[in-house]
Amino acid sequence: MPRYYTIKNYAKPVRNRVLERLLDLRQQLNSTVPPSKPDSLLLATWNIRDFDSNKFKHGPRLKESFHYIAEIIARFDLVAVQEINRDLAPLKNLMYLLGNDWDFIMTGVTEGSSGNDERMAYLFNTKRVRFTNLAGQVVLPKKDLVTEDGLQFARTPYVASFQAGWFKFNLCTVHIYFGSESGAALDRRVQEINKIAAHFKKLNQKEPGDYILLGDFNIVSPKHKTMEALRKNGFAIPAPLQNITTNLSRNKYYDQIAFKQSDKRLEFGQAGVFDYRCAVFRNEDFEAYYEDMPASFRDFHTKGRKKGQRRTKAEKEDYYKKEWISWQMSDHLLLWSELKVDFTNDYLKSLFPGEKALADFP
Repeated sequence: MPRYYTIKNYAKPVRNRVLERLLDLRQQLNSTVPPSKPDSLLLATWNIRDFDSNKFKHGPRLKESFHYIAEIIARFDLVAVQEINRDLAPLKNLMYLLGNDWDFIMTGVTEGSSGNDERMAYLFNTKRVRFTNLAGQVVLPKKDLVTEDGLQFARTPYVASFQAGWFKFNLCTVHIYFGSESGAALDRRVQEINKIAAHFKKLNQKEPGDYILLGDFNIVSPKHKTMEALRKNGFAIPAPLQNITTNLSRNKYYDQIAFKQSDKRLEFGQAGVFDYRCAVFRNEDFEAYYEDMPASFRDFHTKGRKKGQRRTKAEKEDYYKKEWISWQMSDHLLLWSELKVDFTNDYLKSLFPGEKALADFP
């Protein structure tokens, strides 16, 4: 359970707002996400925008934003997070708010211009999930590089092994190169998806198991070649997630959770996307946050207009809804899937005479 006692130190108007928003957020989570149960795993992925360098000067994140992010993550058992930055202070703050039951493992920073000083991490509830000691960043052999001129991934994928209940699995989280919507840059995006999926297809032949790819794939649409690059390598998307949009405008299919399933006992439960705007940073909260937004962006156009041109009230509200809140929470929505991980009945049935015994109890 997240820590809340620091809220008492906020000034009264802010304290009341945070308490009201947290109560609304908890109600929304209760109504849209199933409760954590001994027989299931709640797995999620979330690209938390630029967490938290403020290099684009739309922030910094407010203290209350960390409470909202912690509240959402705490409702799940294991969350893959993309866009963690070089400075780890924000992540440590988030982990403090999540409480003593939570732990994390993460990558180093991917260097170079395409890396954006980003890390990737797994945050997990240690009472629900066990890290099984395998972790590493995926580096391709020379013959399998992403491009003909010898490029690796723009941001190095991160693989780690876990166990929840009976289910042992390998996760790989990605933040695939975006580039552009056409031409060579789009081709590179497709190739990154193809190469990471093909890598685990080959690895599964040497090291059989369950492999899950999740993160920001920058998928264009369920029928686009970006998605086909996943499917042709044997990765499947659970039916409830196949047509879900994950950006704030709800018109992009960027984030995915894809499975290469070996253990046939694994069953899928509910799945979906969590839109925080129903409870926090709502459209009607514009006035409450007006003074918190940077005036240089809030009041003035910064591109595409004459220098110094002021925004209208409607344009200021548009900046709040489409840009500023994305730097407080994210421009991506959290995507999640429930996995049924109690295989006890299957195992007991396998012990009848003449039946082939399943894997030993974990």
